[in-house]
Formats: sequence, structure tokens, C-alpha cells
Amino acid sequence: MSSRAEAVAPEAAEAVLPGAPDTRREAAAWLSGLARERRLSPKTVEAYARDLRQFLTFLTVHLGEAPAIRDLVRLKPLDVRAFMAARRGEGVQSRSLMRQLAGLRSFTRHLDREGFGAPSAFSAIRSPKVAKTLPRPLSAANAVAITDPEARAGEGRESWILARDAAVLALLYGAGLRISEALGIARQDAPVGGVDAVTVTGKGQKTRTVPVIAPIGRAIEDYLKLCAYHLPAQGPLFVGAKGGRLSARMIQFAVAELRGALGLPETATPHALRHSFATHLLARGGDLRGIQELLGHASLSTTQLYTRVDAARLMSVYDAAHPRARGQAR
Repeated sequence: MSSRAEAVAPEAAEAVLPGAPDTRREAAAWLSGLARERRLSPKTVEAYARDLRQFLTFLTVHLGEAPAIRDLVRLKPLDVRAFMAARRGEGVQSRSLMRQLAGLRSFTRHLDREGFGAPSAFSAIRSPKVAKTLPRPLSAANAVAITDPEARAGEGRESWILARDAAVLALLYGAGLRISEALGIARQDAPVGGVDAVTVTGKGQKTRTVPVIAPIGRAIEDYLKLCAYHLPAQGPLFVGAKGGRLSARMIQFAVAELRGALGLPETATPHALRHSFATHLLARGGDLRGIQELLGHASLSTTQLYTRVDAARLMSVYDAAHPRARGQAR
């Protein structure tokens, strides 16, 4: 077994792991496998070593002695929950704790593969729920400014590229599209020439038709007039500098440039434009059900989260729309 201990990655060798000798030996072998067989980065291996070290340090106090492998195999769910509670008490957030549990489960799978038995305590523990986070909406003025091609006029980029980016961003804010939905529009389906709607394919390959206001249509027409390439009817509406399908990364880059030009915070992202679309509609009295359909959300609860609707607003919509609620009010 000594040869396996010598095979540990340098980062793990420097770490002082607590525990009984057999536990330290198998921990070193596991970390070495992460580095050499799974080819994880040194920083990732270092993070796994730190997480395991914290767990073994806790168990040393919790069990009253340095934990041997037999102790790890005999752990109960209550022991793991005690560790999680201790980490919570230290201010560790759900996302970090979830990552740490994933690493510890990987170590227990290593022990099982090596014939020591499967520590079953972790299988009874659910990973902590991570709160969904959303980008902050922009003000209406900033959202409109981002869609103006003149905002990047000083960059020295070709005018058709500036017009292209402005048209894509107009679709994100003005129609609430995801980047993938906007970039998936075919040339033949472009909402121009008086067409006031566009059909897009969203998550789960579900299609929906979204109304397109006049300023969006004009932005797309401006782009088409300046575009340096001939666009086949069935090809993509938006193309890159070399004529191929436009990458979402280029739109993300454009917004990063606009953040600098307009003095916007890091939270100003392409997806924040879609969020702003929904938030601004709601602020102007838009109906939750209508916004849900425009965004392509499968459930109203997703739209509620997306627009951060408070309970009072949600209940007012319920009272106004639900047949039983209307019946009780009579």
C-alpha cells in the first residue's frame, strides 16, 4: 500500500490530512486518482483535499478519535447531518455545501471500489437546495440604450456588425427572447416588411409565436440592408464576421463592450435584457399569464420567480382570474 501513498498528487501530498493511517492512505490514493486518471486540475484536486480535510477534522472531534476507514463505513446519516449543521453554522452557503458533499461521496465510492464497503450514510442525505438566482433587470433607459447601435460607434467595428448586434439585442429586450431563440431564427422568418410576429423554438423544442413591435422590425431591416453577406432563405438570419451562424459568445462580448461604454454594472447581461422585458411589462400592468406565454415558461410559478412577483400581486391576479375566486367574491 505504501507505493499507492507515494502516487499522490503534489497538491495532496502537501496537505496534512487528519484521520487514522488507513484513512490518510486511501485519501491520498483517491486524490492521486483524481489528478492522474480523471485529469482534474490541480486547483480542483486541492479543493477536494480541503473538503475532505474539513470532514475528517470534524469527525475527529465528533467521534472522539481519528476516524479509521471502519469508522467511515459505519457512519450514520445523523453523523453527516451533524457535519452539515456545523458547516452551516460557519456560514457555508448551500452551493458550497452541495459541492463538498459531492466530493465526499466520490471518496466513499473510492472506498467501496477498493473493497472496504460502501459508507451508506451519504446515500440517505439529500443535497441542499440552491436558491435560483436571476440577473437584475436594467432600467428602461439603459435597456433601450443597449439596443442602440450608436452606443458602440466609437469601437471602429463595421457598421453591419454593430447593426446586427443591435438587432439581436432588440429581440432580447423587445420580445423577451433567449439568445438561442434569437440566433435560431431563419432568414425567411425574419419579422420584416410589416410582419409583426416571429415563431421561435425554445426549451424542449417547443415553439411559440411572439409579437414583434415596430422598432425591432426596423432594427432587423437596418441590419439586412448593411449585411455583408447574402443570406439564403433557409439559413440563419444572423451571421458572424465570416458568414457562418452567429455565436452567442459574440453577443455576450457585445454586451460586455456596452457595459463599459454606458457605465453599466456586471449584472447587465444578455439574459438580463429578457428579464428586463418581463419586469417592465409587469410594472406596466401586464398579466402574468400573458407574460408566461411570451417567455415560453411551462408553469406560472416559473414566471412568478422570474419576475419576483410578491405574494400579494400573485393573489390579486388569482382573485381576478380564477373562476372560483370570482364566484366567492359575489
